[in-house]
Amino acid sequence: MFTRILTSALFAGAAAGLIAASLQLVFVQPVLLHAELYESGELVHFGGAAVTAHPELPGIFSDLQRDALSVIFTMLTYTGYTLIVVALMSIAEGQGHKVDGRTGVLWGLAGFVAVHFAPGFTLAPEVPGVAAADVFARQIWWFATVVTAAVAMWLIAFGSNLISYVIAAVLLMAPHIIGAPEPEFFTGPVPTEIGALFAARAFGIGLAAWVLVGSFAGYFWQKEAKHTEAHA
Repeated sequence: MFTRILTSALFAGAAAGLIAASLQLVFVQPVLLHAELYESGELVHFGGAAVTAHPELPGIFSDLQRDALSVIFTMLTYTGYTLIVVALMSIAEGQGHKVDGRTGVLWGLAGFVAVHFAPGFTLAPEVPGVAAADVFARQIWWFATVVTAAVAMWLIAFGSNLISYVIAAVLLMAPHIIGAPEPEFFTGPVPTEIGALFAARAFGIGLAAWVLVGSFAGYFWQKEAKHTEAHA
């Protein structure tokens, strides 16, 4: 069982992570590089004069080391996520639920809600140079929100009574009612348009990546099951 989980997660996580990294290089990295120009002071937004919205930016792989490390880190991150997803899939299958590439899409959507959308609803993705609260406090809030949202997704998917759904709703709302750590003052040189574009693209790529994680995980999970049966 452990070998099946590990093999499925490695294949699914690496594939989804590579696609996510490619999307980030094309759609997210230019936004980050644009924001860094304001963070460094090379561009100034609030000076009264009009500033171009389309500055000349380095192309993909112009900084090979940075981009390669970004791809590797993204693949490792999604492989780690996929290990958790596949382990949960094994539990669900043991309870009689069907797990394959098609149902894996729903797993991916649930993962996106838990890891991206739920914490991002109050603590949105941020570009460099914007005001932010203490990192440690934000990390604690983010982790707690992800855990409560993940439990809520499980209760919604596999709960069998109204009490399960009520508990799920409370778990989803509680972190946002408590509130995420916020900065005391709003400062920063980066235009709000760049921050909004970054958040939108981060959510979009996160959704695509998680759907791929779920679908690939379900597919490889079933494929490994057939391979194990054939060699039993």
